[in-house]
Amino acid sequence: MPYRAVLFDVGGPIDLEFAWESAVDGAIASACGLEGIRVDQAAIDEASEVAVAAFAPDAYAHMVETLCGGDPRTIERVRQRVRAMVGNLEVFQLRPEIDGLLRRLRERGLALGIVANQPEAARARLDRAGIDGLFDHHGLSGVTGLRKPDPRAFLAAAEALGVSPAECIMVGDRIDNDIVPAKALGMAAIQLRGGRHRRQRPRDPAEEPDAVVTDVPELESAILDLLDRRQAG
Repeated sequence: MPYRAVLFDVGGPIDLEFAWESAVDGAIASACGLEGIRVDQAAIDEASEVAVAAFAPDAYAHMVETLCGGDPRTIERVRQRVRAMVGNLEVFQLRPEIDGLLRRLRERGLALGIVANQPEAARARLDRAGIDGLFDHHGLSGVTGLRKPDPRAFLAAAEALGVSPAECIMVGDRIDNDIVPAKALGMAAIQLRGGRHRRQRPRDPAEEPDAVVTDVPELESAILDLLDRRQAG
């Protein structure tokens, strides 16, 4: 059974998210400062590492809890301030060379889909980047109401593309949100390391991705290798 579809997360594989992560880090530091909590870059980096290592579903929320020392009222005030600062922020950084890869995958006859915890507005960002039309399915949580790691988000994508989970390759940057649920459904899974979750590692052998890459050329090689291995098998 050949692979017939490739699914992508948006944050990480498509959007580098460097500007977004920097903006959120700054907002957290500023919001903490308004509560009299002095936060420098070292403290932000440490809180980020702790959140990633803990496999926190919401890394930003976990960072705020760490920096605020666990006080519920302070945590809530800081979270509200952070949301006010970045809630309407429009930043999108297309990963270099990813658009070319998407086109080459389509030329091979592969269906392309998105499975991402992103707002509906992400479609407009993809459109401005000139790649929205390359996807046959836009599984944005803001549209579907399904948030990873809920397996239904992945199953909905496979169904929309007319393929079985075993015919899908998932590309994501997080072990917990992308690799684990995809593999549990029988999909192949590629971890594209980068950004806040670049140091996230599997907790046991069952969470090991089928390939680990750091840029688009490596990602393309990994996808082609999976395609060749499935065809040869």
